[in-house]
Amino acid sequence: MTPVLAALALVLVLGLAAELAARSWIARRSRFAVWPPGMRVEVRQNLFPELEPRFRFEVNGDGERGGDARAQEDGVFRILTVGGSSVECFALDQTTSWPGQLELLLNRRDALDVLGARRVHVGNIGHSGVGAAELEMILERVLPNYQRLDAIVVMVGASTAYHWLEEGAPPAGAPPVVPEDALFARRPGAQPFGWKPGATALVELIRRARQALFRPVEVRENAGGWQIAARKMRAQATEIRTALPDPSGVLQHFEHHFRRALRHAMARSRRVLVLRQPWFEKQYTAEEQAHFWHGGIGRPWKEQVSVYFSLDVINRILSLIDGRVVAVADELGLEHRNLRPLLNEGLRHYYDHDHFTPGGAAVVARAVASALTGQDQSQRPGSSVETPVRRLTQPRVPLAAR
Repeated sequence: MTPVLAALALVLVLGLAAELAARSWIARRSRFAVWPPGMRVEVRQNLFPELEPRFRFEVNGDGERGGDARAQEDGVFRILTVGGSSVECFALDQTTSWPGQLELLLNRRDALDVLGARRVHVGNIGHSGVGAAELEMILERVLPNYQRLDAIVVMVGASTAYHWLEEGAPPAGAPPVVPEDALFARRPGAQPFGWKPGATALVELIRRARQALFRPVEVRENAGGWQIAARKMRAQATEIRTALPDPSGVLQHFEHHFRRALRHAMARSRRVLVLRQPWFEKQYTAEEQAHFWHGGIGRPWKEQVSVYFSLDVINRILSLIDGRVVAVADELGLEHRNLRPLLNEGLRHYYDHDHFTPGGAAVVARAVASALTGQDQSQRPGSSVETPVRRLTQPRVPLAAR
């Protein structure tokens, strides 16, 4: 063998060894994470006047939307918010989302004194599309990552209903469950590696190191544009179904998984607070109805949908699920809060049927802060519940499905 061939063979052997070592390291050292640690996204949008034109979605080293937790810091009161897209708040800025506003409220001196803390950290692992079954899966896999949590705040329910409706609401049937690979950005031992340069474990390690060290910002333009088309689909539906099929299957499914999810939370946190997920219900005006896109048979963010359930059907199934939320929380002895009476200003609080405007998020944050501290946050100095939409001249993240 010539020296050149010997050198090439050595390089190949060393490269193979390094790749196998990288795969082994990732499999052993990776933890479940809902979001990629270190991710930073900025969305610039001009489609939704009720939302901020620039907003950020930033993820800490624990895979939470939020600032760094500094686990070894003494006196930190650590809160985890969990659930679906109404927790995720993907269309609101980091500090405008209700978990972000909650952290600001609880870091005021009077709240810190009540909690007996030097600092409050709120980490958000809400994720669009998460219903009760998905939440159970997330908590089972993610909570072992934490040494200590002082409170877990749970808001879930709507996605279970919508998954069922998207399948045509099969009578007495259960909804499909979102697969694990769609819920976690990081999964130990589950990442498929290949031998093409961009698919190797070595490249993945470089990618992770770059994200952790340099925190690059990904800029997206009008990321929620599909919602404009989805609203038109509902408005132009060829069929509106006004009868609610037998919901017994979806209700049993929700109750079973919700109970198991709450038990996971109770085993890992000193306190669990259940928020009854609110929705926008009233005698709607034409303007309000034009904001809605939910309730179709199909998935309007990726396909054409022409058959929808009526808003009365949507509101009815959400109300039935809400009843199960209360029943399970009472059964387990957990405190729960009804947010719907507080979110009573229509499009000032919701930008569609289920998701909050900045003002709506402020209402939720103050309600949660009041529940955790026993203080009436609406009466605190400088605690106006309306958060105006900020019009920024300088670039300051992403509209999600659910």
